[in-house]
Amino acid sequence: MIHRLGANSIPGDERSDNRERWSNGVIVEPVPMFALRLRAFLSTRLSVPLILASASSIRQQVLQAAGVEFEVVLSAVDEQDVKARLTDASEIAAELAAAKAVAVSEARPNDWVIGSDSVVSVAGRIFDKPRDRDEAAEHLRFFSGKAMILTSAVALAKGNALDWRHVDTATLQVRILSEEFIAAYLDAEWPEVGYTVGGFRLEGRGVQLFSAIDGDHFTILGMPLLPLLGALRDRGLLAA
Repeated sequence: MIHRLGANSIPGDERSDNRERWSNGVIVEPVPMFALRLRAFLSTRLSVPLILASASSIRQQVLQAAGVEFEVVLSAVDEQDVKARLTDASEIAAELAAAKAVAVSEARPNDWVIGSDSVVSVAGRIFDKPRDRDEAAEHLRFFSGKAMILTSAVALAKGNALDWRHVDTATLQVRILSEEFIAAYLDAEWPEVGYTVGGFRLEGRGVQLFSAIDGDHFTILGMPLLPLLGALRDRGLLAA
């Protein structure tokens, strides 16, 4: 029930030609509900197609939750080739994010493409996703008691050219992990964490790995979201 200026009902609907008079004498014209729905749709819709060049479910969820419309198109970038050429985590993440965006942009030159990537390094060693559960357990043993550096990059490309890129880093202090915890953790989280760099999902039980976290939440999830949203607004892809 809507109460406004003494009105006890919504004045009119899309099928009514009747007018109502409120208690103060003002005549109210009915508002077609389809027009309200159309206005709400147009006010939030992206004006230009936007593509996410990533199969990551968490990146997709982050964008969807932020109200960003997109489609997913995977790139064919050889990540191992990039990692073989570079040794710095920030450079690797930035290069991979850009390469993914540009590669998809080559096939879709009229659309804006988002590329993103994350790199985990611990004690100077860069880690890939674990190949199996045993390797995931080995990674967790190595992480135990050490600082994990997580670097995430995001890029925008259009017309087969890089247009914008941003890199951010977070530090996650891994607590001392017992063998009992590692086994129970993988019982609960495998194989899902096998698709993640670092072997954890912060939105799940992975938060139990850490004693302290210093960095942006979205960077840890794999996509520096706030800088990306700003870049999309600057380019007219989101309402300012």
